[in-house]
Amino acid sequence: MAAAALAAAAGADGITAHLREDRRHIRDRDIERLKAEIALPLNMEMAATPEMQAIALAVQPHAVCLVPEKREERTTEGGLDVIGGRASLAPVIRSLSDAGIRVSLFVEPEAAVLEMAKTLGAPVVELHTGAYCDAPAGPAREAELRRLQQAARHAEALGLECHAGHGLTYDTVGAVAAIPTLVELNIGHFLMGEALFVGLSESIKRMRAAMDQGRV
Repeated sequence: MAAAALAAAAGADGITAHLREDRRHIRDRDIERLKAEIALPLNMEMAATPEMQAIALAVQPHAVCLVPEKREERTTEGGLDVIGGRASLAPVIRSLSDAGIRVSLFVEPEAAVLEMAKTLGAPVVELHTGAYCDAPAGPAREAELRRLQQAARHAEALGLECHAGHGLTYDTVGAVAAIPTLVELNIGHFLMGEALFVGLSESIKRMRAAMDQGRV
């Protein structure tokens, strides 16, 4: 809660919290307290499982972002398989949407994936920026940036609200923030690591400044 309060004071527009099935990041009570005690919108990241669906329906966060989970990963790696998993995703999306919760899907920046997200009825997609952030500076990273730009344009054409996130740093966030149709960026791990050196408030302020500079 203290971290969320510091983030709000430092200029964050919302709080994203990932309640994993193994509870390694946060616990159920944390989600409840964030919803009750923080004025900013709460975006709950979760796997599309019956257990998580029930928790989201009970807590009623502002938004839910459906993400894949693997036991061996340190954090979420890669986008949802919305094409292969469409049969199981559709009822979860419908149930959460019917409850008034904004649903987003964490996806790869690929046209077919975005089109399936639209078919499934999700109003929002969050583009996975991991490949862009992992690519070395130069032609490889520029190619990944173009993928993100093209995907954002395609999402807009489909009528999807477009967000982005994963692995963004001070060095990589500006070009992504400059994509005009992106509405929201979700950044967490880098900020917490940087906070070890400069404090959480300062890391968020610097990131916000880098994002705003990208929008200029």
